[in-house]
Amino acid sequence: MRFHTIPAFLAAACLLIACTACQSVPYSNRSQFMLTSVSYENEQGAEAWKEILKTEKLSTNQTAVNALNRVGPRIAEASAQKDFQWEFKVIESEQANAFCLPGGKVALYTGILPYMDNDAEMAVVIGHEVSHAIARHGGERMSQGYIQNAGAAVVSVLMSDSAYKDLAVSAYGITTNLAGILPYSRLHESEADKIGMMLMAKAGYDPNYAIAFWKKFGGSSGGFLEAFTSTHPPGSDRIKAMQENLPEALKIYNAAKVRYGAGNKLR
Repeated sequence: MRFHTIPAFLAAACLLIACTACQSVPYSNRSQFMLTSVSYENEQGAEAWKEILKTEKLSTNQTAVNALNRVGPRIAEASAQKDFQWEFKVIESEQANAFCLPGGKVALYTGILPYMDNDAEMAVVIGHEVSHAIARHGGERMSQGYIQNAGAAVVSVLMSDSAYKDLAVSAYGITTNLAGILPYSRLHESEADKIGMMLMAKAGYDPNYAIAFWKKFGGSSGGFLEAFTSTHPPGSDRIKAMQENLPEALKIYNAAKVRYGAGNKLR
């Protein structure tokens, strides 16, 4: 093994750590390990948004478009992100999904509309997705990826003279996915659930609808393996966490300047 490469790696690691920015996630106050800047993340989000709009078909469902144009800006205002350039689009797709890119580019797929009965349930989804962006989960994932790649490179160097090099690098990748990357994804989803409830409450929507929506959309737990490897928390755990967060969200809702309750019906 060529151990003379280790000092160079340690120097690089120290430089990396020195350049690291730490921040706290809104509402959860969790400290984050970040190697990316907000401006970089927002630039990447804007570029991805341009490509998405080139390929995806925008929906002509005016009820959904009007609802998103009501709910979206209210959630955006509640998030208090001055650096975001907000856009809201409804995309025609059978996927039951939605997303918010860094910088405030929000898309709602028509496939998720059957699960929504009113504006408040749309606010649940938009609040959840916006929470990923304001908590900088995308940047945190990129930062984790940088560290994982650096670790794999170190393992490769240290094992360069070994017949077990490929096996060691492969094992390192599997271990970091199960022990680090995927669990962090579940943490991100749980965090977005909580922040999303607070945002919808601050925007004037009854947070009780968060529990009602997720029970409809994904309230049933999968098997052990699915729960272990999934990026989303098991259904029953998710609902339980929301019930625990509800009192805090209700305080915010009751203090809101305007309370819409369930809002407009969607059908």
